Amino acid sequence: MDSALREDSEAIASARRGDAAAFGTLVERYQEVAFRTSYLIVRDAAAAEDVTQEAFIRAYRKLGSFREGEPFRPWLLRIVTNLGLNEVRSRSRRFGLLERTRVLADRRSEPAPASEVEARDEASTLLRAVNELPADDRVVLYLRYFVELPEREIAAAIGKAPGTVKSRLHRASARLREVVETKYPQLRESVHE
Repeated sequence: MDSALREDSEAIASARRGDAAAFGTLVERYQEVAFRTSYLIVRDAAAAEDVTQEAFIRAYRKLGSFREGEPFRPWLLRIVTNLGLNEVRSRSRRFGLLERTRVLADRRSEPAPASEVEARDEASTLLRAVNELPADDRVVLYLRYFVELPEREIAAAIGKAPGTVKSRLHRASARLREVVETKYPQLRESVHE
């Protein structure tokens, strides 16, 4: 058992016995990845914070159902993913990526170097292309390429077999290439790398 898994197992065991500080250790360790995952799904910082907080609350309440010896991160990210998708489904309106990018750009007080602007524009365009995909495709691409989870952790996070994740990643990548080819040809090199 590697040290991170051992530390998580010890914290979970202590939290199950009522040690809130032990669960706080898990929150500190996984808060950033949970927020990033949530944000990639809901695309709104305030909603992502709410989803992340709710995910930790649910994880704490469900510690009794957590299988001992399993990694905590994919289990937590499954909760985050499910809550994030529920949030997206329940929204009455969605904010456009360009509007969010404009708001973020307006907050910057210093002008960015040209290379940074180009990279940010390319990233925004790529996110726009990904956001045109079905929700299942977006989630696997976000978890793999933005959160950088290995396939086995993605499988645990979305509750599917590793082979299913591999095929979904392949299918989602193919769909993304189609979107890029038809709507965003300037991204061809980025998507084919």
